[in-house]
Amino acid sequence: MGKIIAVCKSRDKGTKKEPVEQGVLKDDYGLVGDAHADCCTHRQVSLLARESIDKMRQRGFDVGPGDFAENLTTEGISLVSLPVGTRIVVGTEVVLEVTQIGKDCHAKCAIFREVGKCIMPKEGIFAKIIRGGVVKAGDPIAVQG
Repeated sequence: MGKIIAVCKSRDKGTKKEPVEQGVLKDDYGLVGDAHADCCTHRQVSLLARESIDKMRQRGFDVGPGDFAENLTTEGISLVSLPVGTRIVVGTEVVLEVTQIGKDCHAKCAIFREVGKCIMPKEGIFAKIIRGGVVKAGDPIAVQG
């Protein structure tokens, strides 16, 4: 079992996200107040492991939660090893379903422009919200089983 390190959102697409105290994940929509939330997409929420961010830090980049435009920064769960269709439980009520592993980097995102490299295309995952609820740093995250 892992845990949520940060919940992050932004008003505009293509920018870094800022950590917030807590967020509301709305069924079949995404993180309320985030630019990427949308009922009509399979990429309603994005997740990135702190372990992936640490790889960039070890290369000398000053990066942290939200810098790769992820909504949920996790720790202790191997996100990239989860197959599409896997259900993930966050906290006591939220259920996500993995819909995509990695992505094509669009027009060189903000982090790519700043540091010359982005890890979301290979190590980030995307999910749709099956059952929403409040999510905050410290919440447990685990594969539903």
